[in-house]
Amino acid sequence: MLTTTTTTTVPTTRRTDIGTIRRDYTTDEAAAILGVRPQTLRAGMCRAGHYLGITPVKLANRRLLWPATKVDAVARGEAV
Repeated sequence: MLTTTTTTTVPTTRRTDIGTIRRDYTTDEAAAILGVRPQTLRAGMCRAGHYLGITPVKLANRRLLWPATKVDAVARGEAV
């Protein structure tokens, strides 16, 4: 006897494309893109509140997220 299984898709309000909407880099990722050590970004943030004009977002867990658009612009040699 064969049994058939049907699957149903449950609609959700949760967005699954959030990675393509807003992308920020961790300190390690931003440092790798800019060709500096992660501590260089942290030191710039502590001393001046930014690194090359890029101001990160400080999360509740004390980590920093660097805006991808600005990091990529600096990496291309553009002014921020």
